[in-house]
Amino acid sequence: MNKIKYILWDIDGTLIDFNYAEKEGLKLCFDKYGLGELTEEILNKYKEINHGYWKRFEKGEITKKETMEGRFIDLFNVYKEIMEKRFTDLFNIYGVDTSIVEKFNEDYQISMGNVARLNPNGKDVVLKLKEKYRQYAATNGTIEAQNRKLSISGLNKILDEIFISEEIGYDKPSIEFFQEIFKKVESSNLEEYIIIGDSLSSDILGGKRVGIKTIWYNPSKKENHYDYNPDYEINDLTEVLNILN
Repeated sequence: MNKIKYILWDIDGTLIDFNYAEKEGLKLCFDKYGLGELTEEILNKYKEINHGYWKRFEKGEITKKETMEGRFIDLFNVYKEIMEKRFTDLFNIYGVDTSIVEKFNEDYQISMGNVARLNPNGKDVVLKLKEKYRQYAATNGTIEAQNRKLSISGLNKILDEIFISEEIGYDKPSIEFFQEIFKKVESSNLEEYIIIGDSLSSDILGGKRVGIKTIWYNPSKKENHYDYNPDYEINDLTEVLNILN
C-alpha cells in the first residue's frame, strides 16, 4: 500500500452518521410544517421509498440525458425529481398535502446538513492521515446538503478538496465520476488511489469499475450479496490506519 497517495472518502454513512442526519433533519421539517410526530413507522417507510429510488438510479433505471453541455443541469434535475417523488409517495400514504413537497424537500436539504454528526473515530483518522496523504471527499448528493454537512462537521477544513456529484455532473459508481476527480487531482495513476465507503453498490463498485483499491466500511457487519468484493473490509475507521501503514 506504499504507493497510495490519494484517499477518496465517502461522506454519508462513512465519515458522517447519515442515519442520524436523516432522522433529525426529517424531525425538524415535520415540526416546521406541523405534520405531527415523525414515528418510527413513518421514518422506516420513508427510508424504504428513498432507498428504492436511489437503487433504481444506481442501476440506470432513472436516467439523465448524456450530453456534455447538459450533464450538470440534467443531474441536478434528476436529483430534484427523485427527492421530490420520495416525499410525494410518502405524503400520499399518510394523507399529507403534496403541494408542499418542493419547499419541504428544499428545507430538508438544509436541515439535514445542519445536524451533521461525525461517525466514531472519523475525524481522528482523517487528521492522522493528513500528515502523509492527500484526502478528498468523494460524495453523491446535492451541493447544498453536502457542503453544509462538511462545514458543520469541520471536515471542509481538514480535507484537501470536496468532490460532489451534483457539481461534477456524474455520480458514483460511474467511471466518469472518478475520471473527473483524477483530472482535478492531476494524477491518472490508479495505484495511487484508494476509496473508503460504506456502500458496496456505490463506493466499492465505483472503485472496482475504475480500477482503484477499495475499503468497505461495514460497522454493522452486513453480508455482501454482490458478486464482487472490496479489497479490504473494516468495522471501525481506525482500521484504515493499519491498512495504509
